[in-house]
Parts: sequence; C-alpha cells; structure tokens
Amino acid sequence: MKNNDIDIPRIGTLRAGEKGKSSPINRILDELLKGDMSRFEETLKTALEPQSKYLTDIEHQMYQRGKKIRPIMLMLSARMIHGDSELSHKVIKAGVSLEMLHVATLIHDDIIDDALIRRGLESVNSKRGTNAAILVGDLQFVQAIRTFTDAIETDSEMGLVKMVLDTAFNICTGELDELETDAEWNLVTLRQRYFEVIERKTAIMFGLACETGMALAKSRTGEARRLGFYGRRVGRAFQIMDDLFDFLQNEKDSGKQVGIDLIRRRVTLPIIYAMEELGQSHKVSKIIRGEILPPEDISAEIEAIKSTQAIERSYADARHEAIDALEYLKHFEKNKYRDALEEIALYTVDRQF
Repeated sequence: MKNNDIDIPRIGTLRAGEKGKSSPINRILDELLKGDMSRFEETLKTALEPQSKYLTDIEHQMYQRGKKIRPIMLMLSARMIHGDSELSHKVIKAGVSLEMLHVATLIHDDIIDDALIRRGLESVNSKRGTNAAILVGDLQFVQAIRTFTDAIETDSEMGLVKMVLDTAFNICTGELDELETDAEWNLVTLRQRYFEVIERKTAIMFGLACETGMALAKSRTGEARRLGFYGRRVGRAFQIMDDLFDFLQNEKDSGKQVGIDLIRRRVTLPIIYAMEELGQSHKVSKIIRGEILPPEDISAEIEAIKSTQAIERSYADARHEAIDALEYLKHFEKNKYRDALEEIALYTVDRQF
C-alpha cells in the first residue's frame, strides 16, 4: 500500500449559526453504496421479522430515521480494499447487526435518561413504559448478535464474534461509569472520565464497524486494526459534537429535548468547560451537583453555557479527533472509498449547528 498524503483543510472553529459543509452522506449513498444499502434494508427487514409481533411503529420508525452511519462506514471500509464488485452477504449482515446494536443502546439510553423524545419521535419508554422498553432493547441486542453470528463462515472469523460481544460489554460498562460519575470530582478528573466514557460508549462501535468491514473483506489483521483506530477517533469526534448539539440545535433538528444533558445532570465536555469558566458558585455547577431549579432557570443556564468558550473548546477537541482520524487513512491506497471515509471524518465536525 502506498502512503498517500491527505489534503487536510485549514482547521477553524465554527460558531453557532454558521453554515457547515453540506452532508456528503447522500452523495456517498447514491454514488458508492446504492446497491449495498438496498441489500442492507432487505437484510434488516429479515432480521426484524422474528420480533415483528413485539415491535410497534415507534421501533420501526427508529430504524427508518437513523443515519446508518455505522453500517455506511463498515461497507466503505470493506470496499476500500474489496473494490467495486459485489460485497459478500456477510458484510451486509454485519452492517445490519451493528445498526441493531446501536438502536438497542438508544432505547436503553432513553430509559436511563427518562427521555421523552428520540429521533423526533416519542421514545419507546415514553410510549410503552419502562418494562416493555427494557425488553425491546434487549431483543435488539440479542438479535444483533444472532444476525452477526449468521454472517460468520470461517474459523478465522470467529474472533469477530468475540469482538462484537466485547463491544457490547464495553458499551454497558461505559454507561455504568457515566451513571456513577460524581459531579463533586475535580474538573480534571471529570474531563478524564468523560473521555473514558465516550471511548467505550460511542467510539468503540465506530471502531468495530471499520475493523469488521475490513476483516470480512479479507484484509490483513494489522490493516483492519489500523482502520479501527480511524473509526474510534471519528466516534469520539461524533460524540463530542452530539454533546454540543444538545445546546445548539433545536428539538426538531436534533430529535431530542434541548438541554437534556444539563436537565439530566449528564457531565459532558461543554458542561465541564462551562463549569471551569463560570466557577463553582454559578448555577450551572449547582445544577450538575444536585440543586433543583425550575425550568425557566434551566433555560437561562443553557444560555449561560452558550455564552462561554465551552462551545469553541469542545469543538476544538472534536476537530482534533477528526484530523487525527485522517492520519490512519494515509496507510491505504487512495481511492473513492478512502475519499468517502475522509469526507465522513471531516463532515462529523463540519456539520451545521
């Protein structure tokens, strides 16, 4: 493989209200993955069929409204070395498995947060109650593993099953660590915990998508792992940006309640930076550490966070992760699929907000 340089654009800082890059995802789907995504949708339909009598329109809509970024990255990773010929059915099944695993985590996240909205819809726990939501989320976990296992055909691929199970384990432990984060810790410790949590809660699944895609396309183990590192860094950037959107996007665009992280006392990176700048006596710190305030005061504190450098500092961290991700692509031969992975890494931090 040639070590081709990547043209990295000037690093800047987007402010709320500025226009970011237009989404490359639709172009990638139309020009590079149209046939693959058609097979993906059919395979997803088949994977959901065994649970059909237990799923409502809410769950089906969750699958239809998702960005599918993880299976897209999985298929691009496979095609980067596989080329234009038809992908193996196992790659498509692996993509479906990851999407189901992701939806399972969303359902469980909403239970933990007591969230009312997800992807612009009433959340599963809000619509069906906590008990049903737990079981529906568990169904998605189990069916994700069953679907992935069905994709495995050789002894050398069995290690991927363990990798998926390890990923599910790490997601759960990351969620538990987030729940057990003590807002009374000093800010340095809180920032360290934040990055540990997003590594296991979000980044690891992005890494799994890329590593699995290459592995199932018969790449060398070292190459698959290298691309997994790319995926993890994109995942970190993605989560930081998602935490920024909690303050900067409206409910219609984000698909969830604005300021939910502050309301639920979730210690995210912009909140940590705002606490540092505003001081321990400010209401933001008091809210995070347990003080109950009426909704109008919560709204005022959301604006207080937006008035600090917390947004720009968090964005700079996300941008650093995205640029670092590009370094891992340099090892691979330049082609249209590698170009698409570059675009996704940069689009992750250049989206409009």
